[in-house]
Amino acid sequence: MATNVTVRDLVNYPDNNKTVTVDQSMIVPAGAEGDEKWVLSFTTNGYSDNTNRTPIQDIYLQDTRVGWAKSSGFVTSPFIIGASNKYLGVSIDGSDVYYIGLNEGTYGGDSLADEIQSKINEVPTLSGVWNSNDDALAFINSTVDYKNGKFYVISGNISEYYTGTSKSSVQITASGSDGLYSYLGFDLGFDSESLSSAGVVEVLVGSDYTAGTATIIASSALGASAGDALMVTDGTYIDYFTALTVSGVNIGVAVSGVNGFDAISHNYTAGESKIQLLRPQDPEAEADNYFKKIDDVVRWGIMSISNQLDFSS
Repeated sequence: MATNVTVRDLVNYPDNNKTVTVDQSMIVPAGAEGDEKWVLSFTTNGYSDNTNRTPIQDIYLQDTRVGWAKSSGFVTSPFIIGASNKYLGVSIDGSDVYYIGLNEGTYGGDSLADEIQSKINEVPTLSGVWNSNDDALAFINSTVDYKNGKFYVISGNISEYYTGTSKSSVQITASGSDGLYSYLGFDLGFDSESLSSAGVVEVLVGSDYTAGTATIIASSALGASAGDALMVTDGTYIDYFTALTVSGVNIGVAVSGVNGFDAISHNYTAGESKIQLLRPQDPEAEADNYFKKIDDVVRWGIMSISNQLDFSS
């Protein structure tokens, strides 16, 4: 059953209301081979330009992945924004990097999140800066949350993918020598795209390995390089080690006679043990979906329509 939601611009046009209709539709998406799918729909009879009567395209939502970047949470409030730490670089959905400048002052976590969001939302309106090939709604709809001591910057678009040409993603970068990037903990944070692109790789052990041997052989190349961290296990024993050298499937490891210790202290049988190439992982989760509830997705759809409406009449 359709639900009509009244939306208003309480700051500029508090007396003018518009309506966004939220419904669940059963349709056959193009390319779905005739399979019907339930999708959320968001529609309005309002216009993005009342003078020219420009309609707003309906949104049909069948995917719920939204890209995000978050800070480490090692920095606590109050946050003092000053002349040497007030700028961040922001790229959303693979856009150009745009640099935002925050207003100087002392903030709590929630108020600073609001300040960052307002600056990101304004990016498409920056004269002489905005690239028209980028998706303005990705910035206009972007939100910033402060939860459990971490700042979350969330893309304004939803997609099926965290990576690739149709991705939903957020990248936060430093702005030259400005210190805000590290001050807020984004230098030690995570983002959905990086986590999705750097999954753990594993293969079987290719030849029997004897503890204290300088080379362990994988069944196929792992894509490892010298200095990478790896793990080998047979389900009973487990050894973590650093690759000293990598040549195809041959991985050089530390041994007592040369390095003063054995990096791998157990024997492993070919085909019954596996080697993993380790990568940084978010301690809370892998690239998890930021939206956990259907309410979150509905709010996103309403916001996306509302941000396009012309409330002037």
